[in-house]
Amino acid sequence: MITKKYLDELTYEIIGSAIEVHKIMGRGLLESVYHQCFVEELKHRKINFFTEMKIPVFYKEKALEINFRCDLFVENCIVVELKSVQEMSSVFEAQLLNYMNLLQCPKGILINFNCSNIFNEGQKTYVNDYFSKLPKI
Repeated sequence: MITKKYLDELTYEIIGSAIEVHKIMGRGLLESVYHQCFVEELKHRKINFFTEMKIPVFYKEKALEINFRCDLFVENCIVVELKSVQEMSSVFEAQLLNYMNLLQCPKGILINFNCSNIFNEGQKTYVNDYFSKLPKI
């Protein structure tokens, strides 16, 4: 069973993975480079994930052919979106929140590798109503 504590511990590992990639690769590279490095770091830590996973979209119970893909879906419970941009946009937040809702996922993390410090300024974690309904422990 997924708990808030489990999600918090997994979030710690995901952000730690991003910090490790940033420490080794630095800033200023393309998002695709960070994506591949991040995938390798998650594998190294034995964290399960899907990459570039297609997100199902339904309208009035009909499945639509829409090409929504999240960067990573970690342990079937956290959506991770990676960026390498000068400035974060509210569009990125909206995108992540929509992916979380479509996947009925309780937590999401937005990571920007084009920053000085991942922990302080390069990541933001989001939760939704699915998270609030989970047990603490």
